[in-house]
Amino acid sequence: MAWKDYPQNIKVRLITSFFNRAISSSVMPFMALFFAQHKGAIWAGSFLVINVFISFFINLIGGYISDRFPRKIVIVITTLLSASMFALMTISLVPDEKWIVLFAIGYVAFTITSSLGRPAVHAIIIDSTTPENRKAIYALDYWLVNLAMAIGAALGGLLYVNHQLELFIALTVVSVSLPIAYGIWLQDTHVLLLKKKHKNIFVDLLHNYKVAFQDKPFVKVVVGSMFIFAAEFSLNSYIGVRLTKDFKSLFVGDFEIVGVRMLSILNIENMLMVVLLTFFISKMTDKFSKRKMLLLGLCLYGAGYMVVTSANIWHVLILFNALATIGELIYSPIYNSEKANMMPENQRGSYSAFSGLSFSGADLIARSTIIIGAFLVPTMMSVYIGIILMVGTFLLYSGLFLANKIHSPKNIQKE
Repeated sequence: MAWKDYPQNIKVRLITSFFNRAISSSVMPFMALFFAQHKGAIWAGSFLVINVFISFFINLIGGYISDRFPRKIVIVITTLLSASMFALMTISLVPDEKWIVLFAIGYVAFTITSSLGRPAVHAIIIDSTTPENRKAIYALDYWLVNLAMAIGAALGGLLYVNHQLELFIALTVVSVSLPIAYGIWLQDTHVLLLKKKHKNIFVDLLHNYKVAFQDKPFVKVVVGSMFIFAAEFSLNSYIGVRLTKDFKSLFVGDFEIVGVRMLSILNIENMLMVVLLTFFISKMTDKFSKRKMLLLGLCLYGAGYMVVTSANIWHVLILFNALATIGELIYSPIYNSEKANMMPENQRGSYSAFSGLSFSGADLIARSTIIIGAFLVPTMMSVYIGIILMVGTFLLYSGLFLANKIHSPKNIQKE
């Protein structure tokens, strides 16, 4: 599928996402470290856990809004508010004595505004694709996201320590450009808007998620992927904090690799492998059963992150991080395409918001590892991550392939 054949909304979404992620990934992976340095590990973990809860519930409201109102309007308003919050965080970093409380307020407000708009952005992709071209577009999106994150990780590793303010200024500028781009080029998708069925808006919102919560296979997929993502998310939470404290620095010539830079190297390795190998591995796995490839990918992914959780030797970290990435490349395209096909046409925003539980829950588990890691030794943390991954693999596999597929859009009655 050539670029010129892509729908305009897909082009806008892919391009804006690329620039936004390239800048945001240069600072966001360091938020746990930022708050831990200024307020301590337990405060940082508790604050970020609370933030995850806020994100999840606001995300549900965002899904309801994206099905009730034109998605273009929702996206433009929420991205404009998010840009304002980035500006507030940037201002708090200007004084020599950083205004940490103001930064934290801006961070929470950004979480709220971005969570409100996220389901609409996800639903736009599904609205503009078909089952025939969806896998190809998701593969390109996956590739571009990781390329952007690789660029961002490189920028963060090189500039975060000494040029933190400049990075946030760049992020603010990019964020301000997003609502402008959406306002000019994003087209309103002609989809059936959800009608309000109850006078009480809270009752109407809960009713809107009734189908999703009763869709047992989809619930299994969401919860299972939540446990699986938690391992990867812990790289920038527990693992990052642990490396900062425990990793013994080494020199490559005159260049010193400390814990923070080792974390950046692992992120860059992960993202560069995705950029270089995504299409190759996807083509190779097309020759085999989806079920077998999903299990193989998850096993490699799990083994890799279990070791990375407690390893402290640079070549062991790099080797098993690469193993985890190969596993991710095998299972991820299968997971994404199958999950998208599970969403009924008339509730894509709500289903996208509900599926956001997998990211919010994974983030919650990952942030909580900062607190748990303060009491457990690294090897026990590896065991903890391993148990989480086994449960996630069972739920995800059974939801996608073993359960009765009552989630098919053809089998879900329109209410």
